[in-house]
Amino acid sequence: MRHIYTCIDIGSDSIKIVVCELYRGRYNLLATSTVKSKGIKKGLITDVVNAKTCLKNGFNEIESMLGFKIKKVIAIIPSYFAEFSMIKGEINITREDNIINGDDVINVLQSAMKNQFDYTKEMVTIIPVDFTLDNETVKDPLRKRSNTLKTRAILATTPKKNIYSVVNLLNSIGIEVIDISLGCIGDINTFRDEKIDSCISAIINIGAEKTEVSVYNKGIVVKHGIVNMGSRNVDNDISYMYKVDTDTARELKEKFSSANRTSASLNELKDVKNKEGQVIKVNQYELSEIVISRLDEILTLSIQELNRLTSHKPEVIYVTGGITNMMNFNQICREKLGKCAIIGSVNLIGLRNNKFSSAIGNIIYFVNKLKLKGQDYSMISSDEMEVLSTPRKNTNDSMLGKIFGYFFGE
Repeated sequence: MRHIYTCIDIGSDSIKIVVCELYRGRYNLLATSTVKSKGIKKGLITDVVNAKTCLKNGFNEIESMLGFKIKKVIAIIPSYFAEFSMIKGEINITREDNIINGDDVINVLQSAMKNQFDYTKEMVTIIPVDFTLDNETVKDPLRKRSNTLKTRAILATTPKKNIYSVVNLLNSIGIEVIDISLGCIGDINTFRDEKIDSCISAIINIGAEKTEVSVYNKGIVVKHGIVNMGSRNVDNDISYMYKVDTDTARELKEKFSSANRTSASLNELKDVKNKEGQVIKVNQYELSEIVISRLDEILTLSIQELNRLTSHKPEVIYVTGGITNMMNFNQICREKLGKCAIIGSVNLIGLRNNKFSSAIGNIIYFVNKLKLKGQDYSMISSDEMEVLSTPRKNTNDSMLGKIFGYFFGE
């Protein structure tokens, strides 16, 4: 069986879909789609009709690349008012062989969830911290012997509307949501390394209209906050100063400006048309000053939010989001955040853009949950797998699959 997974990240600026295959322990990119968002503001659905049209366009792009329809996805939901709380559970292993299996993992996590629910919120996922057997604490208890199994885990919850608005929208166009997650969970799984797994760390993800600030303890998310400012504020500043439309402003930001003054030239000029149809010359240094001023504000507010979330100074701070791909972005990060700042780098062949960090990481997180549960799964059928080798063949086969249940946040 080929192990193929799809994740969708519905953002304010764009809807991003990533399809990956896990082969011999490595993730290989099969297809991506990025379409402009409409009817979505700060990650929340504000116009169902426009949002639905954008989603259909995104899946049509993916279908044209793969040759078949994607019908199952992992969906990233809005993280407004997300909460993370420590829970603990314990069960007895009564089988004669005392060997831990996937059902035991589910049962001990279910025991940890008892009496934990706030009925105004919905569970997104449970992130196991560790498991304790009779005589040792481990990350993976499968196939080990023990009379008891204990766990410590992080329960992630959000307001119900965050989940149902996204799930209902996807269901309305024939897409089944088999798992839900948060962007901050995906980000940490994209950038995880030995350093992150051993210290207090943070991730700043600069989106279009909001910036997410997350704190992690040994790779487990514990705090999360939002700054209501993002890369679109940069675009608006450029648009206002030069009286150009937002598409032109975005292009100037991405292809001509610099996030470091010393690398910007007073002699570099670019001709663009303003809203009145006049051709104007944009100076690279002056443009960069506008960009840097707003980036400085976003990072300053992110630091303030980080200080509000934790009194511990993170040993490493990853910064991600599409804007981090711009020229010399690492320079302003070092200036504002210090030597602990690292620009995240999506390390997937064929995909180097940080705007996909949340989607890729949530595929990794989903697969890790499968492993812990001792299960094997792919989001496409055997006939559709054949299409990957024979792109011209069409298939209308159903993709009815098993529902994973509570462990996957449903």
